Amino acid sequence: QVQLMESGGGLVQPGGSLRLSCETSGFVFAANAMRWLRQAPGKGLELVSVIQSGGDSAYYVDSVKGRFTISRDNAKKTLYLQMNSLKVEDTAVYYCTTGGRRTPFTTPRGQGTQVTVSS
Repeated sequence: QVQLMESGGGLVQPGGSLRLSCETSGFVFAANAMRWLRQAPGKGLELVSVIQSGGDSAYYVDSVKGRFTISRDNAKKTLYLQMNSLKVEDTAVYYCTTGGRRTPFTTPRGQGTQVTVSS
């Protein structure tokens, strides 16, 4: 059974930083591309970033390029998202899932972690 548990969200002022984590179990983490999605209030899911199974290639949506960094620790079966220079528009619930850029958003995800950027 695929399990994903996101953590690390919170309330931060614009310009601040947060580091999200996603602990996983129930599948071969090291064999899967992983990604972060987010859902802002009143909006649909948005792909934020993808990292390939070996951690050697990553994709970022234009709005977070240069500010967010995705990484993974295959030994710990954990996915990370370092978020710097946060903006109000980054406010959303963040989810981790398996999959790449073209994988449908229907893959299992955890409960999510709330990121609120506000002054």
